[in-house]
Amino acid sequence: MKFSKTMGIVLRTTLWALLLIGGSLGIHLLTYSTFVANNDLDHQRNFNEGYKVFSLTLPNELTFCDEKVPLNRLDVREKLDRELLVNTYWQSSTLLAHKRAARWFPLIEGIMKREGVPDDLKYIAVIESGLTNVVSPAGATGYWQFMKETGTQFGLEVNNEVDERYHVEKSTVAACKYLKSSYAHYGKWALAAASYNLGQGGVDKQLGRQKQDNYFDLLLNEETGRYVYRILAMKEILRDPERYGFHLRKKDLYAPYRTRTAEINGPVADLADYATEQGTDYKTLKLLNPWLRDNSLLNKNGKTYTLLLPAPGFDAVADIKE
Repeated sequence: MKFSKTMGIVLRTTLWALLLIGGSLGIHLLTYSTFVANNDLDHQRNFNEGYKVFSLTLPNELTFCDEKVPLNRLDVREKLDRELLVNTYWQSSTLLAHKRAARWFPLIEGIMKREGVPDDLKYIAVIESGLTNVVSPAGATGYWQFMKETGTQFGLEVNNEVDERYHVEKSTVAACKYLKSSYAHYGKWALAAASYNLGQGGVDKQLGRQKQDNYFDLLLNEETGRYVYRILAMKEILRDPERYGFHLRKKDLYAPYRTRTAEINGPVADLADYATEQGTDYKTLKLLNPWLRDNSLLNKNGKTYTLLLPAPGFDAVADIKE
């Protein structure tokens, strides 16, 4: 009997302990789930209050090289809207375009003015390469994305030692020649720009097939059909960045390089040695002269080349002029 009484006490004590533990676990789980639920609600509320993505208001009027863009047409508005949205919300790429444009547009604008090409066409270089010396899978090269054959056709030297598709100044001149040739053929800058992407043969084929004479009236492949709209979008955003949510200080922009020039008209056996003799290094020499494609320049024909070299203050923070 004494043993049974003791066992009863032990069982009752164990049962109470289990009930207490179970109750504690239940309270904990209930409290935890409520806490998580509240955190999720707070998180969602904070997200909705703090994160906003806006649609864009299209401009009422728009021109391309002083030619009116027919924004009264539904498809034109929607295609422009697409490119404005893509470039507004691809913030990193468009910020870099802003920064690089501050460095390269002064040079490009001067050449275009001299060559008699509308200023709007400078944005071709932005959409083609992002103002960098990229090479496409098809082999198009440089800021203006010239294929080798087209580059040589418009006056660029392209070989294993020298590739002027990488020369911003000379390739800009070549691009102007191409665009002026296309404008002389079509009489409209939008078609000239489209031909920069599709080629004159491709544009001619579509004009004949569709019996039209205007870019905005043509049904084109995806890339060429977006091409002029991409130019227009970059023009809009770079000319009025704050309208599209971009806020850059002058010190954020990339200033033009501070450079001096040097001419060579004979062979250079080792460009690294040459750079050292000029008070710089191989990396900086190639940065400023990416058209030099080897580590030497045999220059068998004795041509005169103008090289850019760093001027005093090259590495200093430069001010961007108004």
